[in-house]
Amino acid sequence: MPFTATVLTMFPEAFPGPLGVSLIGTAWRERGLWSLETVDIRDFSDDKRGFLDDTPAGGGPGQVLKADVVARALDSLTGPRRPLLYMSARGRPLTQARVKDWAKQDGVVVLCGRFEGVDQRVLDARGFEEVSVGDAVLAGGEAAAMVAIEACVRLIPGVLGQAESLSSESFEDGLLEHPQYTRPRTFEGLDIPEVLLSGDHQKVARWRQAQREATTRERRPDLWATYSANLQAKGGEARGEDR
Repeated sequence: MPFTATVLTMFPEAFPGPLGVSLIGTAWRERGLWSLETVDIRDFSDDKRGFLDDTPAGGGPGQVLKADVVARALDSLTGPRRPLLYMSARGRPLTQARVKDWAKQDGVVVLCGRFEGVDQRVLDARGFEEVSVGDAVLAGGEAAAMVAIEACVRLIPGVLGQAESLSSESFEDGLLEHPQYTRPRTFEGLDIPEVLLSGDHQKVARWRQAQREATTRERRPDLWATYSANLQAKGGEARGEDR
């Protein structure tokens, strides 16, 4: 059975979006390496007008998705148990480590919130993991769900074609990726670094590693601190600068 991503959403028409294009879309539609399905939460409202939200308990602005409606939508699913993800600005950050774990499962079930969010009781009762894709607030969870699903699907063997291309990407070993270049050799007065044209694979590898360290140190001090500590524990030294 392929990896299956199920999305609980008020707007199923938002999908597949970018999940339906390029290699990931081909892996789904033509090769069957993974599958995508949506569940319209509105279908599980017991209100004749289709309402699935109510005012926040304790007062305040906005509306909250009702626990019983979300629970019925979730409980309608069949098949093996999969990680339950709720896209939320207050969730734990989406990381490559978490994505790798989910990608090894039978799939994921992703709940997309709207308004002021979802009644906490259904999140607690069903065991949802709250996941944030960044320190910003979106109008709903659909775009964030696509990010999480794409991050998982691209790790499925055969989806991207070249497994070795994944090994030097950002976060794979605690560092960000090095910069990339291609022809033309000169663009608006800027040249491809000479080392990349030298044909010396060892020099290229050293340059790329130095660039990864320097970029990580500059842009993500949190990752750099962890990487440096791990390297020192192994008896090495991180430079974070060109060698």
